[in-house]
Amino acid sequence: MHSFLYAKQDFYELDAVPETPVFDCFMDMKTEADPATLTVKSVGLQERRGSNVSLTLDMCTPGTTEPYGALLSPREQSTQEYLQNASNLLTPEQLHKRALDDAALQAEFYETPMNFVDPKEYNFPGVVRKNRYKTILPNTHSRVCLQAKEEGDFLSTYINANYLKGYGGKEKAYIATQGPTVNTVGDFWKMVWQERCPIIVMITNIEEKNEKCTEYWPEDSVICEGIEITVKQVIQADDYSLRIFTVKSEGEERTLRQYWYTSWPDQKTPDKAPPLLELVKEVEEARKQAPLNSGPVIVHCSAGIGRTGCFIATSILCQQLNNEGVVDILKTTSQLRLDRGGMIQTAEQYQFVHHVLSLYERLLRKTSEE
Repeated sequence: MHSFLYAKQDFYELDAVPETPVFDCFMDMKTEADPATLTVKSVGLQERRGSNVSLTLDMCTPGTTEPYGALLSPREQSTQEYLQNASNLLTPEQLHKRALDDAALQAEFYETPMNFVDPKEYNFPGVVRKNRYKTILPNTHSRVCLQAKEEGDFLSTYINANYLKGYGGKEKAYIATQGPTVNTVGDFWKMVWQERCPIIVMITNIEEKNEKCTEYWPEDSVICEGIEITVKQVIQADDYSLRIFTVKSEGEERTLRQYWYTSWPDQKTPDKAPPLLELVKEVEEARKQAPLNSGPVIVHCSAGIGRTGCFIATSILCQQLNNEGVVDILKTTSQLRLDRGGMIQTAEQYQFVHHVLSLYERLLRKTSEE
């Protein structure tokens, strides 16, 4: 990605999303939804189109995804069909106009099914202790499966995380996951090692009114699940801190980078686009420099759907805009929700992604003209 110089107007506050009726969503549009208060009871379009993929959970080989099952209800089939086909390809001119059309963006957001998972899909003893929020669960076909401790031990394979496709449909480009809890720190590091992840992007503070994420890394060094994690360097930037770790296990050593973005305001959406663009650029450059056998980039906030969805969507869409000169935010959002329900959690976040892409296109154009 390019290096950009930002004009003063790029830092002006974005227009707030005006109050409008909530058609079928259970979150306050003016604030970022708190997953602790979410329920899976839905109405309107969400009720008609469904939100869950009904699959039988079997043991799976670590590092693989389960195929879509045939046991889909008509409601669920409607959700899958909608998300697989949703599209609204925008030229740069259309993108800029769309980013300012609050009503159209809200209508498009609420029209798009969330595809949340029914908690009944995970009716296994002990699973509840591994979820930060009881209604935010990993969609079954794309869930990350950890190495089982013993044959038939489903619980040891479980982590609230999903593989997500990247630009051009690249498989397992990202892993979206919840912020680790005290009960899942070990599982998180097992996933980092198992999946050969070179980068972690953390988009939450440890506490925002209540705990959002456990501090899962050491101050200096620690051994967790047989993995030695050592902090080698900490670099402080304006809007994020970068930690560079070495992780060792069974005689193998790797480098891991953690970008901890701390500028996302509590219970709201950012009012400035450049900081997120800068983070996307830095992470993409680091990904390109990672070893060829590296695995997915891990992205997490607290629930692993709102801010996480904004970051991953922005990363994918910047690549599309850079390579194709057009962008399809609706399609990308829908594809992400196929693999993890609820990605881009609020209408305000959906509008913010449009603002970020609109700014990125202007910066691309300015760079090409110089």
